[in-house]
Amino acid sequence: MRLPCDCSAEKIPNGRRSVCYDHEALESRKEHTPKNSAVGMAAEMGIELLGEEEYRQLQQLEKLDTKTSSWIKTPDDIRESGDAIFGDCRFGRVFVYHNGAESYYAARGFRGWLSV
Repeated sequence: MRLPCDCSAEKIPNGRRSVCYDHEALESRKEHTPKNSAVGMAAEMGIELLGEEEYRQLQQLEKLDTKTSSWIKTPDDIRESGDAIFGDCRFGRVFVYHNGAESYYAARGFRGWLSV
């Protein structure tokens, strides 16, 4: 069984924001390196990042990330380009975008699934 974790509407916990996408992205930063990556932190917590479809399903239960955004598990072909995807909810719609995987913002964190 997979259960969604962290369904807080906006404020993803402080320790889980301002992170780049994965370890490769973390290693590529030469300056202003974030403390961790979303994929790395999720692994440490024993969870997996939500995929795009899972993120959209979670948004059907409750509108989340209307002022924040969350990294989403990125397909390999997109990640190989150097980018990663993230989602948010604006104007009552779920948007999925791409950004350099090494980027990080104070309002971007991640959401995940816990397998039990």
